[in-house]
Amino acid sequence: MVMSDRMTTLLIFLLMIHGVSSEDRSVSYSPPHICALKDSTVIMRCTYKYPISYQIKKVFWTKGPLIMSVEAPDLSNDPEYRQRLQYLGDEQQNCTVRLSHVTLKDSQIYYCRFITDRYKWTGKPGVTLTVTDLQVESPERVTEGDSVSLTCKSSCALTDRATFIWYRNSLKILTESKFRNTLILNPVRREDSGRYSCAVDGHTHVSPDVHLNVMYPPRSVSVSIISPSGVIFEGDSVTLNCISDSNPPAGIHWFKGGTFVGSGRIFSISKIRSDDSGEYKCRSFNEYGEKYSDTVTLNVMYPPRNVSVSIISPSGVIVEGDSVTLKCISDSNPPAGIRWFKGGTIVGSGRIFSISKIRSDDSGEYKCRSFNKPGEKYSDPVNLNVMYPPRNVSVSIIQSGQIWAGDSVTLKCISDSNPPAVNFSWFKENESSAVGSGQSFSALQSGRFYCQAHNQHGSQRSDAVTVTVKYWRIYHIAIVASVCGVVATVIIVLLTCWKKLHSKSTTNNSDGISMKSENKEISYVYENVGAVHPCTNAPKMTFPLYENVTIYENCTAHRNMP
Repeated sequence: MVMSDRMTTLLIFLLMIHGVSSEDRSVSYSPPHICALKDSTVIMRCTYKYPISYQIKKVFWTKGPLIMSVEAPDLSNDPEYRQRLQYLGDEQQNCTVRLSHVTLKDSQIYYCRFITDRYKWTGKPGVTLTVTDLQVESPERVTEGDSVSLTCKSSCALTDRATFIWYRNSLKILTESKFRNTLILNPVRREDSGRYSCAVDGHTHVSPDVHLNVMYPPRSVSVSIISPSGVIFEGDSVTLNCISDSNPPAGIHWFKGGTFVGSGRIFSISKIRSDDSGEYKCRSFNEYGEKYSDTVTLNVMYPPRNVSVSIISPSGVIVEGDSVTLKCISDSNPPAGIRWFKGGTIVGSGRIFSISKIRSDDSGEYKCRSFNKPGEKYSDPVNLNVMYPPRNVSVSIIQSGQIWAGDSVTLKCISDSNPPAVNFSWFKENESSAVGSGQSFSALQSGRFYCQAHNQHGSQRSDAVTVTVKYWRIYHIAIVASVCGVVATVIIVLLTCWKKLHSKSTTNNSDGISMKSENKEISYVYENVGAVHPCTNAPKMTFPLYENVTIYENCTAHRNMP
C-alpha cells in the first residue's frame, strides 16, 4: 500500500514535469529562447490548456532551478521582480508575462506554474532568457589610410530584428550600414579618431566607449610668438611655440634659417639681440612622418649704431666747383631717419647729402644724426676742405708818405686761396716780362705795378698800383751844398780880411787907409744874416749872387732832409 502511494506520487510528479497529462494538460512557450538587450523589456508569451474538470486556483511565474522538495517561489512576491514583472494573461488559457528593465542577472529559465483544485504543476520546458549587453570590437591601433571595421557585438543573437546606431564622441553617426552591426571606415582618416559606441534603435542601452586611435604624421604645423605680443626690442625676452597636430605626439626641433638652434615645443630667447633677427621654423616629427612649419620672422628693433659719414665723390682732393656727395652709414632697425649738420646747423636730410657745385664757404665739419624709435646717434664729423685758386689778389704798399729817388718801395701781394699761394710774380704795367718774384717786392722807380698769385689750382693777378718817386730833392741838396760852400767861403774871406785890417790898424795907422768902405761892404754882405728861418729858427741869408734861391724853402723839405 505504501509502495502504491509512492508510485502514484511519482507518476503525478512526472506528469507535472512534462507539462502534460493523460487528461490533456499542456503549456506552450513562444519563443522558448529569448535573447534580450540589457535594460530592455521582454515579453514571455505563454498559453496553456487543462481539463475542463479542473479548476485553476492560481497561475504564477517562477524561475529555475526547480527543486523537488522546495516550493517554487512566486516571482511577483520577489522584491527584485515585484516592480518589473507584470502578468498579462488570464486564468483560462493565456499565461503571458512582461519583464521590464532586464539585467544580466535576469538571464534564467522561467516557468509558468499552476495550482488547481486537484494538484500543482510547472509547465516545462520553460523560457530560456539570455540578457546581453553591447560591446564594440575594434583594432587598438590603426594608421591613417587603413581600412577599419568596428563591430557591435552581443553575447547572443538578439531575438528582435535590431537596427544598430553608431556614435562617435557621443554624437550619432549617419551610416549606410544601418541594419548591420558593423561600421566600416575605408580609408580611415585622422578625423575618425575618437570614442565609438553602439546601440540598438528603440533601446536605451548604449555600449561602453571604445577608443579608436588613428595614427598619422604631423600636420598643421605652425609657429606662434607667445611673447612679446607686439614689437620686439633688443633686450626683450622672446618665446616661440610650435603648434602641431600628430598622433602620436611629435618631437620638435627648432631652426634659424638652416641651422639647428633648439628642441622642445617651446623655444625661448631670454635677452634677444639684433643678431637673433631672422626666420625661425620648427620641424615636427614622429614615426609616421615629419613636417616643417612656415617660417616666422623675428624682427628685432634697435637704435642706430656704427654711424659714420663717407665721401662717395670725389675720391680725392675737393676743388671748388666739384660735385660732392656724402653718405650717412648707419646700422639700425627700423631703418633710421637722417639729419645732416654743418657744425651745429642743420643743412639737410636723407641718407645722401649732395652739394652740386661746392664753394669755399662750404668748407667745414659735417656730421649726420641717425634716429629711430629706439634711439639716436651722431656720427663723428668729417671735414670738407675745399681747394680753390687765388682770388681777391691785391697789392699793399708798406711805406707811407712821399717817396724820394733813391728810396726802396716795398710792395706786398695779398691773396685768398686754398692751399695758400706760394708763387708770386711781379709785373710793371705795359711790360711783358716779370720784374720780380716772391710775396714782397721793392720798387726803385715810379710806375704802375701788379702781382700775380699762383697755387696748383690756378692763378689771379691784382689790380695795378702806382708808385711815384720825387727826383727834385737831389737838386735841392746840391743848391744847399753850394750855398753852404759860398757862405763858408765868404766867412773865411771876411775873417781873413778882418784879421788883416785889424793887424794894420794896430801896427801901422799911417797908411791912411779908411775902413769905412770895407765896413760898408761887410755890412752889405751881412745885412740879411740876422733873418730867422721860419721853420728852424736858424738865420736866413740871401745873397745877391743867389737872390732867387731860398734856403729851407719850406718846412716839409726841411723835415725830409737827412
